[in-house]
Amino acid sequence: LNIEGKISFNKVNFEYKKNHQVLKNINLEINKGEVTAFVGASGAGKSTMFSLILKFISPSNGEIFIDDKNLKLLDTKDIRNKIALVQQQPFLFSGAIIDVIRMGRSFTKEEVIESAKKANAHNFIQKLPDQYETKITERASNLSGGQIQRLAIARAILGNPSILLLDEATSALDAQSESEVRKGLNKAMKNRTVIVIAHRLATTQEADQIVVFNRGEIVEVGQHIDLLNKNGVYKELCEKQF
Repeated sequence: LNIEGKISFNKVNFEYKKNHQVLKNINLEINKGEVTAFVGASGAGKSTMFSLILKFISPSNGEIFIDDKNLKLLDTKDIRNKIALVQQQPFLFSGAIIDVIRMGRSFTKEEVIESAKKANAHNFIQKLPDQYETKITERASNLSGGQIQRLAIARAILGNPSILLLDEATSALDAQSESEVRKGLNKAMKNRTVIVIAHRLATTQEADQIVVFNRGEIVEVGQHIDLLNKNGVYKELCEKQF
C-alpha cells in the first residue's frame, strides 16, 4: 500500500457508549507533508482522533479518507505499517537495542543505524558498552528519559512511514534532553505528514495548521498568529500557559 499522507475527516462522530459522544461532526483536511497540531483541554477528543486514524476504533458515523481512499476499506496491517506513533511515555521491550528498534521486523543493521541517526540516537548508542547490542533492562531503567524517547522515534521511523503521529514526545523531559529529542524529531518529521497532540503550546507556533478541540468538537482551525487574533479558545489556552 502506497500512502502519500493526505487525511480527510468527513462528518465523523464517535461515541464509546450510547449518548456519550466523544467526537461530534468532525470535518477536517490534513495536507500531505504538513505539520498539524491538535490542541485543547484534556478529554477534548485529541487522542480519540489518533485511535481513529490507526483503526483501533471506527467512527460511529461519517468517513475517514487517506489519499481519498476510504480508511475502512484499507487493510489495517498496511495502514499501521505506514503510520507511526510516538507516545509521551513510550514502552520499550527489554533486549538488545538493535532488536528494540527493529521490533520484530526484518530490517538490516544499516537501516536500523540510519533510523537511529535520524532520531538523534546514534551518538549515545555508540558510547554504550556494547553499542547496538547493549541490553536494555526491564522498564529501560538503564537509560534516561531522553534516550528512551529517541529510541522510540528511531523505532517509529524505521520503515519510513508516510504519517507520523506524535503525542507531545518531549513534554516529560528536562530542558537538555528535550533539545536532544527535538533535534531528532525535526529530522524525523521531514517529508512526512505529521500530527502532534500539543500539550505545550510552544510546539504549535511552527505548525502549518492548528486544530482546536473543545468538548469533542473542532472550534477553531488556523495558524498561531491568526488564532491569537481571533480572541477565542486558542488565545485563552495560550494565556493560561504563558
